[in-house]
Amino acid sequence: MSADPETLEEARSWFARAMIDLRAGTLEIGAKPTLNTDIVFHAQQAAEKSIKGFLCYHETAFRKTHNLVELGEACVAIDPQLEGLLKRGAVLTEYAWRYRYPGDDEDPDDQEAITALDLAREVYEALVSVLPKRD
Repeated sequence: MSADPETLEEARSWFARAMIDLRAGTLEIGAKPTLNTDIVFHAQQAAEKSIKGFLCYHETAFRKTHNLVELGEACVAIDPQLEGLLKRGAVLTEYAWRYRYPGDDEDPDDQEAITALDLAREVYEALVSVLPKRD
């Protein structure tokens, strides 16, 4: 696929934002006191922005949502080989809202935070790979 320069730059912008979330989550690992609620939020955001970058590159409209199931289905319609990864990544959806406000939920532990961030990175790497390399 050869996207026009404006579309390509918009897609790259989504992926650049996703990378910021991945970096932020990575920097927060091991913080004391823990920042696991932030890490899982950044993981969700990185996956969401990566998916939106992929959809943008493929000139596929999407609505304003944090639902990775819905966004992932749109990606799978473009590339069915992404189905397994994006189904696994869909579990990150709840981190867009869970733990963001006071409530009864127990904070995620270190392993849950690291697993979420690793999964988000896997989604990012798979989706950003469709973009042509810069000259």
